[in-house]
Amino acid sequence: MIQHKTHNQTQVGFSLVEMAIVLTIVGLLLGGLLPMISSQMEQQRRNETRKQMDEIKEALAGYAIINGTLPCPTTTTDPANANYGVADATCSANVAADGYLPWKTLGVPETDAWGSKRSSTDSPWTGYWRYRVDRNFTAIITMNTGFCTGTNDCLLIKDSSGNNLTETSPSKEHPVAIVYSTGPNITADGQNASYEATNGIYQSDVSSQSFDDILIWISRPQLFNRMVTAGKLP
Repeated sequence: MIQHKTHNQTQVGFSLVEMAIVLTIVGLLLGGLLPMISSQMEQQRRNETRKQMDEIKEALAGYAIINGTLPCPTTTTDPANANYGVADATCSANVAADGYLPWKTLGVPETDAWGSKRSSTDSPWTGYWRYRVDRNFTAIITMNTGFCTGTNDCLLIKDSSGNNLTETSPSKEHPVAIVYSTGPNITADGQNASYEATNGIYQSDVSSQSFDDILIWISRPQLFNRMVTAGKLP
């Protein structure tokens, strides 16, 4: 530190070398902290998304208890349309792709933690919940409601290695509905990036460089248990 003396006072200041050292140290500290902060923010978004998905699962069960069915996806693309975010009245027998969760019908958040709300028909569906349902369960559900017959909607979940996480036989227990977030990269990954018009295959696993979707599903035993407990079945 250099001291400049005058007749009446002493002036204290930093040399250019000292300032450069301080700025270097600050830069190193910030460089080390930024990845840590970014990682914490990413984990916070994941936690928030998983919390939202728990709420969605509860909302779907509640909808089934109230209406006796599961909702169809929403396919309206215009945010100005009154049916935007509302479940379609019927599920198309020849859908071109899985739809989006009817967030208004269910009263749940419109997007996941990485999403941004659309403002026009040209806006991308960034972070919107993807949703598919076995159409047998969009009619009045009874204890005899089974899978796939007439609709070929047997849904199958695999992990990133191709291992089956759910039953594969049409006569066994399949998911009756799936919901997934496209995660931080806001793009459907792995099996979720393709679409099968019948017997859809979806993917669920821990996050990796090639897969960061977050997926949940509802099984028939889970749904029946909730409906029986609520006195809606048998």
